[in-house]
Amino acid sequence: ARVGSADYFDERRAGQVDMTQALRSPGSTLKPFIYGMAFEDGLLHPETLIDDKPLRFGNYAPENFDLSFQGTVTVRRALQMSLNVPAIAVLNKVGVSRLSARLTQTVAALVLPKGEAPGLAMGLGGVGIKLTDLTMLYAGLARQGAALPLRERGSAIEASPRRLLDPVAAWYVGNILIGAPPADNAMGGRIAFKTGTSYGYRDAWAVGFDGRMTIGVWVGRPDGAPVPGLYGRGAAAPILFDAFSRSGSPPVPLAHAPKGAVFSTTNKLPPPLQRFVPDGAAGASAEPPRIMFPPNGARIELAKGAAPDPVALKISGGAAPLTVMVNGVPLPPQGSRRTMFFAPDGPGFVRLTVMDARGASDSVSVRLQ
Repeated sequence: ARVGSADYFDERRAGQVDMTQALRSPGSTLKPFIYGMAFEDGLLHPETLIDDKPLRFGNYAPENFDLSFQGTVTVRRALQMSLNVPAIAVLNKVGVSRLSARLTQTVAALVLPKGEAPGLAMGLGGVGIKLTDLTMLYAGLARQGAALPLRERGSAIEASPRRLLDPVAAWYVGNILIGAPPADNAMGGRIAFKTGTSYGYRDAWAVGFDGRMTIGVWVGRPDGAPVPGLYGRGAAAPILFDAFSRSGSPPVPLAHAPKGAVFSTTNKLPPPLQRFVPDGAAGASAEPPRIMFPPNGARIELAKGAAPDPVALKISGGAAPLTVMVNGVPLPPQGSRRTMFFAPDGPGFVRLTVMDARGASDSVSVRLQ
């Protein structure tokens, strides 16, 4: 079912223009698919830490809606808060062309300005899409990654499902979105949804799903004029939740987690998944990690007495987080710290190894005496 305009016969508000078929800027509503592809690629887990801080990609420096930064947050929190910088950092790693190709292979029409190629701004609304196509993509998330083109009732054409995401990645996205802060007129934890606001307050979006139904809402002016104060959470989300409440049945739970979904806290994830390091970001040094102290072959005098004093280990280069092993046994995670200490068992040879987030490593052997 669809409602294309507020009043078909109201010419003052272009009532005969079907806004479900109009090309509009999607704002932040494509972010779930950015993270979904990163989950699929094994780059992220919902509990991976990611930085929300000023970051520049060439001449492009994205900012958040409220012009503030949250620091280090989990991917789950970054998507629920719709933070812009983390989403663009992930898109830069996933690849804009890959995201565009993945969405369009589901027959969703993404339209760029004439002569322009897909760019990072696409992740924040720099592309045109129809409400029908966006709703179809979210229905694909609800079907654990299998997108079906929408069809009018009575159509004899049965379309085959198109791959949007793998089931685990799609389930991760839904599991995150169901925890997003709800609209003021609704309770949380029942509908997986995402809002979006286009540049200049021209488009307000809210798209959501439960285990039975997907609904998409667009609010704006047909002539594209800005409406100050028009934003997704305030204008579109209340309509979305009201539509679900009027659907005739209580919300249906989302599908159960598919085989392969990983439930974990941040510190129990594999080291490369504990923290996301964007390409070209400060701290993502191109230099491999190197153990500066102690040098290979060094002899270190241990203090005589009861328990030996901790031995310092200094590292340069490498992409955080760093994993340090003493004789093959990992030290407790210490984030991006470049100076750390380990407690020796006593005199003897010790093999020290450091590995960074990209898998580069360095190793030295020292003698404690």
